[in-house]
Amino acid sequence: MKKIIFGIAFILFFSFMVISALNMRPFGEPVFSEMDDYFIGNAQVETGANNVVTSIVFDYRGFDTLGEATVLFTAVVGIVALFRRVSK
Repeated sequence: MKKIIFGIAFILFFSFMVISALNMRPFGEPVFSEMDDYFIGNAQVETGANNVVTSIVFDYRGFDTLGEATVLFTAVVGIVALFRRVSK
């Protein structure tokens, strides 16, 4: 019974992977070209930044960047806590 369930799960998973791979866009084709045009056209006016990449990272995706910085800070603090020397 376990082999049958495993076999069905494997076939479903493999089918999902094949269908997903067949429906992917060709490599290098942009997914959301409308967003690209919007950011390039409005980045300097809306954010005041001269660099489009900087305006996207720090203004349009500010909360995402803050979350990434928090995760990085937490990882560094954890590593420092693990490797510090405890004097007795």
